[in-house]
Order: sequence, then structure tokens, then C-alpha cells
Amino acid sequence: MKEKLSRDFIINLSKEKNEPEWMLEIRLKAYDKFLSLDNPKFGPILDLDFDDICYYKKVNKDMTNNWNQVACNIRDTFDELGVIKAEKEYLGGVTNQIESEVFYHNTSVNDDIIFTSTDDALKKYPDLFKKYFNNLVKYDENKYTALNTAVWSGGSFIYIPKNTKLDRPLQSYFRINSKSLGQFERTIIIVDDNADLSYIEGCTAPTYSSNSLHAGVVEIYVGKHAHCRYSTIQNWSTDVFNLVTKRSIVDDYGQMEWVDGNIGSKVTMKYPSCILKGNYSKGNSISIAYAKENQKLDAGAKMIHLGHHTQSNIVSKSIAQNGGVANYRGTTKISKDAYNSKASIKCDTILLDGKSISDTYPKNVLENKTSTLEHEATVSKINEEKLFYLTSKGMSEDLAKELLIMGFINDFKKELPMEYAVELNRLIKS
Repeated sequence: MKEKLSRDFIINLSKEKNEPEWMLEIRLKAYDKFLSLDNPKFGPILDLDFDDICYYKKVNKDMTNNWNQVACNIRDTFDELGVIKAEKEYLGGVTNQIESEVFYHNTSVNDDIIFTSTDDALKKYPDLFKKYFNNLVKYDENKYTALNTAVWSGGSFIYIPKNTKLDRPLQSYFRINSKSLGQFERTIIIVDDNADLSYIEGCTAPTYSSNSLHAGVVEIYVGKHAHCRYSTIQNWSTDVFNLVTKRSIVDDYGQMEWVDGNIGSKVTMKYPSCILKGNYSKGNSISIAYAKENQKLDAGAKMIHLGHHTQSNIVSKSIAQNGGVANYRGTTKISKDAYNSKASIKCDTILLDGKSISDTYPKNVLENKTSTLEHEATVSKINEEKLFYLTSKGMSEDLAKELLIMGFINDFKKELPMEYAVELNRLIKS
């Protein structure tokens, strides 16, 4: 039976996790804020029943680095998802979460690198954790950052020391396996000066008749001359509300890259952002949203230029089919002190039928005369001439459409690790 969200629930959750008093205090403040805030005034309607959500579920006793110590049904699920094979073949470390807790973690990186679950980091590295938690994404920003801070559980904590460059990516995989579950992981990544990290995130869930909620928060800190790439393929089932806040802050000459794929979910609201605080810092976002029947994907990116000679680039690819809704929503702001900066936004959409919808909601602000900001948007249907040409060569119409879609998202696929590009092809074909 689900336990309703309350102050007592949060107190018991924090006690079960054996957390310090300061964490309980911020959880309770966030809960009070959650109660006082309304849903966003923009984007899709969020008809969530918060009393119908399970806010915490632990299915594995303790975190382990041995698959033989994982329950067979969970191990089989992650094996079918290809996670175990990926760990063996090309990853430098993995963190796997099912429901509310990380159950498996393993890494081959050196001891100077911290890569563990966020709950584990709170216990082992309390000072470092407290320095960065709730620093970049504040609990009182919106209803779902408040909810996440009140009930967060799981997620990844990564610290890459100065002058450290990983030759293989790290990965986290999040799985919702129960109906009406809320998953509220908190991920914190610190890439110190002159360091380099490639991080991959995967998300899936089976389909149930009742709604589930995924409301994660990601905070990323990119140091001077450092580089971080965060790649996501989200394939939640069509009963999941995917409401995520992802933000990075970039120091002098640093670079942040978001590679963001949204294939699943009932509703997605996600706008990965870069705060380009440092001079000569760079932010890039390339994303794809593929909305089908009963899906509303409201996604995009945010770039905030604060340092001078900063650069940002947003490329958004949207596909809508069978009445799906795929919208771009983004903000690009070049502040008055960000002189000699450049920003580019390009949004392309393909509608595969007459009942699907796509809109663009940009907010572009340029506050100095030495900088440039460019925005380009196109909405089109499948090119009938190209479709006719391919079908005249013997292809079926479905295969011809598939080929044209693959060409449309080719820029996005090139940014993915090979194994994820293959998986993206499979998801779109299905």
C-alpha cells in the first residue's frame, strides 16, 4: 500500500537513510515549498494525482558490484536492456538504479575519481556533497525541484579531479519497474579544471494503466579548460510524466555538451541548460524529440551567457506522428557583460501526418551590441518527391519514410556513442 506524502513520511525516509540533520531540514523546507507551488503555467497540462504516487520503493537490500548478488528478475531485466553487455565491452563504470535506489555499481576508474551513488556520496564525502547539493538547482525554483529535494533517492555522484581525462564513458541506467511509481534521483557531477568526462544516461519503464512520475534533478559543474558531455536516450513508457531539471555551469574556457534524445513518455518537460559564467566558455545542445500518439514532448535547451567571448549552439530536431505533439521551448540570453559572444539556435521539425502538432516557443535576449544571436526554425512534412522517388525504386512507403527520418536525425546520431546510435535506430524503427 502506498504511503501518502507527508512530513512524517519524509522524516521516516531520512531516518531510514541515516542522513545528517541538515539534509532532513532541507527536505522538510522543500516539502513545504512543494505544497505552496502550482504546476508550471506553460507547456502540457500535468494532470497528476500526487496521492496516487509511490514515493519510495527499495527492491534490493544493498548496493553491490557483483551481478550474482542481484535478484534474478532484476538481473534478467538489465541483461535484456543490454546494460550488462555494455558494461563489459566499452564503459569505464556503471551505476544502475531500479525504483528508488541504486542497486548495482561498479567501476574500473582510478581511486582519485569519485563515482558512486548520490546516497553513498552523502555518507562518504559529506563536505564535498554539501558544497554542491542544492547549489546550482535550488529546491524552490518550481514544484518539481521542490518535490525532488523533498524525496530524492538514488542518482549518481561523480567527481573528476584536475587534469584527469577518462578514456571510456561512465553510465547510469534508471529503470521504473512498478506502476504509479515516482522516481526522484539526484545526480551531481563535478568536472574539475582541465578534466574531461563523457557520461551516458539511459531510462526505461514498462507500460501500466496508471501514471508514473520521473522528476530527476541534475547539477553539473565544469571547471576551467574542462569538458563534459552528457548523453541521454529517454525511452520511458507512455504512462510516465518525465519532468526533469538539468543544469550546468561552465568556467573559463570550459565546454558543456548536452546530447538529448526523447523517444518515450506520456509527457516530457525538459530543457537542459548551460550557464556560461566563464570567459570563452562554450555550451552545445543537440536534441531529438519523437512524439507519437498520446505523447506530448515539450523539450529544448537554455543558454545563459555571462562571460565575454562565450559561444552557444542549440540544434533541435522534432518528429511528430499519429497526433503526437513535439514542441521546442528554449531560452538564450546574452547578458550586457557577455560582449563578443555568439549564439545560434536551429529548430527543424517533420510532421508525418495532418493531425500531429509542433510549435516553437523561443525566448531570445541580446543585451549588448558586440554579440550576435541567430535563430532559424523550419516545419515541414515528409518530402513527397523524395518519397515518390524511393517508392518508385521498389521500397515500401513505410521503409521509405523510415529512411527519410533517419536522414533527418543523422546529425543527432553522429553525436552518440556507436552502441547508442544503434539503439536509437532500433527504437525509431519500432
